[in-house]
Amino acid sequence: MANKFRDLRAKMSKESQLKAQKKANSMLAELPLAELRQAMCFSQEQLATELDVRQPAVAKIEKKTDMYISTLRRFIEAMGGQLEIRAHFPDGDVRINQFGELNK
Repeated sequence: MANKFRDLRAKMSKESQLKAQKKANSMLAELPLAELRQAMCFSQEQLATELDVRQPAVAKIEKKTDMYISTLRRFIEAMGGQLEIRAHFPDGDVRINQFGELNK
């Protein structure tokens, strides 16, 4: 019989539990769109309804490596998120705000 993860985790040391949690948080911080959608518990069909498109259009967006910022923003907002664009420099990050007020 398979062990439940929570039972296995309970047997881990506190240090191991913390390390596993940090790794999980790190993995969730960087996801392709399809995995982000799944982590947010949306199906392609549900997201298509929110975006007022058909399911194949969602599948196509998820496979794209180059898209309009407005398309990405709509995708993220349909899942309840907010898109921010940042530039990373050795001295720190800068939030690019010229895309913040695009007409929807």
